[in-house]
Amino acid sequence: MAALPPGSTIGILGGGQLGRMLAIAAAQLGYRCHIFAPPGDNVACDVAPGFTVAEYDDLAALEAFAQNCDVVTFEFENVPVAPLESITRLVPVYPPLEALEVAQDRAAEKQFVRALGGRTAEFAVAQDESDVPAAIAAVGIPCILKTIRMGYDGKGQARITAQSDIVGAWERTGAQALIAEAMVSFDAEFSVILVRSQDGEIRFWDSSRNLHIGGILATSTLPSGPLVESQQQAARDMASAVATALNYVGVFTAEFFASAQGPLFNEIAPRVHNSGHWTIEGAATSQFENHIRAICGLPLGSTATVADRVEMHNLIGDDGAQFEQILADPAAHLHLYGKAEARPGRKIGHVTRLYR
Repeated sequence: MAALPPGSTIGILGGGQLGRMLAIAAAQLGYRCHIFAPPGDNVACDVAPGFTVAEYDDLAALEAFAQNCDVVTFEFENVPVAPLESITRLVPVYPPLEALEVAQDRAAEKQFVRALGGRTAEFAVAQDESDVPAAIAAVGIPCILKTIRMGYDGKGQARITAQSDIVGAWERTGAQALIAEAMVSFDAEFSVILVRSQDGEIRFWDSSRNLHIGGILATSTLPSGPLVESQQQAARDMASAVATALNYVGVFTAEFFASAQGPLFNEIAPRVHNSGHWTIEGAATSQFENHIRAICGLPLGSTATVADRVEMHNLIGDDGAQFEQILADPAAHLHLYGKAEARPGRKIGHVTRLYR
């Protein structure tokens, strides 16, 4: 596909903060964005000249949206795949739908990575409540139950640390198909974020060390430390193999545990990622700009880190009320997402600090 000229329209499926930051990056390159999202607090619509509010399975609305776009991408991997197949004949869609299909099924995702030689935690599938005890027995206690589909930021999960925790676990996770995943010993969590162009060029950002609290990413820091840095290349090789096997175009994220045995794959996100927000100020080209470059057929930008130390902190719940104190810090770069309500556990912004 020839490069899309400035003035073209990029369709974004999903109306959250990732779509918002993609639309801002697109505008800087001269593109217009059209957001498609179900009813809700669609903060991406605040910064895009076009938007459609409709359900993802509204085929008429989807097709009208696609006909007004020159390329379509997504900021949210839980968009139903079947309806999207109807628009692939109308407009290029990047990343490919296969990446969505793999990422939406935790069991298929782990099997896909294992087939490429990656290491994952042991897991077993429970299709219904009667399967739960056997799945837990297969991986042992302690373990964690996760819904096979949907679930993020710690949602749709239940920790099993004793036999008594099994009672009611099916209901606590939403009464849907699960995987039981063995708890693993690790010393750090990190992510590999790459961008892959339409002709297969791959560039990596430095891997951040990530800290999660209550299942939600709290901080990402660089440098990531000797342990993560020693495992970064092996993790990059694995992430690159997955992206290449999917014929991926755009920004792709793979999360890993740094363990004594080397990097252990956790999960993929076929999109820009929270742990890459530091790249807006901390890298020569942000994940958002490089995603736009990739899907529009433009040359990729440098992914080099531009500071000696970078710290990204998520602002959750009422953390955004501290905006004046944050802005008084000369090292801080504040991003508020414009969400209408600052609920507990809800990401409402982030702050990145650069130290040179």
